[in-house]
Amino acid sequence: MDGGVPEADVSAFRECLSLSWKNPYVLRLAFSAGIGGFLFGYDTGVISGALLYIRDDFKEVDRKTWLQEAIVSMALAGAIIGASVGGWINDRFGRKKAIILADTLFFIGSIVMAASINPAILIVGRVFVGLGVGMASMASPLYISEASPTRVRGALVSLNGFLITGGQFLSYVINLAFTNAPGTWRWMLGVAAVPALTQIILMNFLPESPRWLFRKGKEEEAKEILRKIYPPQDVEDEINALKESVEMEVSESSASEKVSIMKLLETKTVRRGLYAGMGLQIFQQFVGINTVMYYSPTIVQLAGFASNRVALLLSLVTAGLNAFGSILSIYFIDKTGRKKLLLFSLSGVVVSLVVLTVVFHETTTHSPMVSTIETSHFNNTCPDYTTAFNRADWNCMTCLKASSECGFCASITNKLLPGACLISNDTAQDQCQNEDRLWYTRGCPSQYGWLALIGLGLYIIFFSPGMGTVPWVVNSEIYPLRYRGVCGGMASTSNWVSNLIVAQSFLSLTQAIGTSYTFMIFIFITVAAIIFVIIFVPETKGLPIEEVENMLERRSLNFRFWQKNHDSGDVPKQKNQPL
Repeated sequence: MDGGVPEADVSAFRECLSLSWKNPYVLRLAFSAGIGGFLFGYDTGVISGALLYIRDDFKEVDRKTWLQEAIVSMALAGAIIGASVGGWINDRFGRKKAIILADTLFFIGSIVMAASINPAILIVGRVFVGLGVGMASMASPLYISEASPTRVRGALVSLNGFLITGGQFLSYVINLAFTNAPGTWRWMLGVAAVPALTQIILMNFLPESPRWLFRKGKEEEAKEILRKIYPPQDVEDEINALKESVEMEVSESSASEKVSIMKLLETKTVRRGLYAGMGLQIFQQFVGINTVMYYSPTIVQLAGFASNRVALLLSLVTAGLNAFGSILSIYFIDKTGRKKLLLFSLSGVVVSLVVLTVVFHETTTHSPMVSTIETSHFNNTCPDYTTAFNRADWNCMTCLKASSECGFCASITNKLLPGACLISNDTAQDQCQNEDRLWYTRGCPSQYGWLALIGLGLYIIFFSPGMGTVPWVVNSEIYPLRYRGVCGGMASTSNWVSNLIVAQSFLSLTQAIGTSYTFMIFIFITVAAIIFVIIFVPETKGLPIEEVENMLERRSLNFRFWQKNHDSGDVPKQKNQPL
């Protein structure tokens, strides 16, 4: 393109804000489509709080860790299917219809979950919600990206990330609001039907993606939309660039219209895009973010805070930090660039995980002892403690790990002093709490609990602006138009598969090797993610979508992330060439 690529800086952020009065049409498109991200975030956050009360209503869920993981993970299994077919639906029927279908599935799932009479029906509802979330997770950022002016594209796609974290934050507010209401968790899960229905209504009044319309030969309709999106002086250049891009892809695909995996992998630009896009989505999950969001209240309890309400309240703080981090992303993503933001984010995540590893190790090794006198004060002694030969060596953590049917009742004078190891049932819990003692089933009393909260807060603050939003931004802009839906679906599927693996294994890992060693595993994965980003992820800041393909054609490995983008004709041959 003549004149080089426009440099994206802080003015892009100001330009994004100015859309509210200069071109509210673009913001309306972004916010309406972004409700899909809001639903994604709400479901991620709400299940973490609802699970605390589902365990109270369905005792088999409380006793069986695998059933808790299944309730969380079946939504992820549905999301994998939704993301897998979502790519095809996006390319075949359009981004708009894909979003509406996702909302419909989410609406049905929310109603089913709210009306569940047993864990099996609840899991069915979770699958429906997962199908909707999986489709929306790729359709919403794709729609926003294709309907955004180049200079503010990163910021507007980051808006989808902000709505994800905003949904998570609101879910914790809703969780707290319904803690004392009859049918606590049913309200928490059922409320999600409202934004899903809202987006169905709004999307019916919005246009289809102009780039998809061009690809389907509906040029006049696409041009009309582009004229509403771009300033008059830019719209013709954008139309010509998009037309050239589509014509090139059509001529490429004339020999064989069917898109196959082999065709994707044989196409250099697509293959390099998939390396970066799928890799980012996989690492986004394997550095542990959704274990923090799905199990945030549980982690707070593992840190030594016993009350469900206190756990939810403290988790609300982490969700607020997550939303704040997304706002930072909107500001910085078009200023510093995608790659630098990723590296800063991952470096901070390493530091945060080190803090969490050390704190949980100290919490585990310095938990209060079990007192025979305190235990005999009650008539509900844990059977494992009664039959143990080394009862003098038992502490709170030994009690809780001995059996899922054991709980710890803290000392009445000081929670750090020796307490009682009792059967984990309503009777023992009531006896303990009636004496104004704290009751623990997930973690133990600790003087280091506040450090765990600091570690969680740091983790969220560093993760959210970079790894929280950049993978979705990169995947919305890195693939050629013809393959964008399919490749976006593959990347989203890899995200959800990774999400499922991590969510399904987290609680089991904490039981098998301990919370501290589980977070240590995340440290090594995060270091690997830093190396991956330095080598494989290109910088797409300020590049029109049509130019990204040219950049991928020239480069395979991308070590020099600190260098500015150049126009395709200005890139020195000795720099960033395929290795």
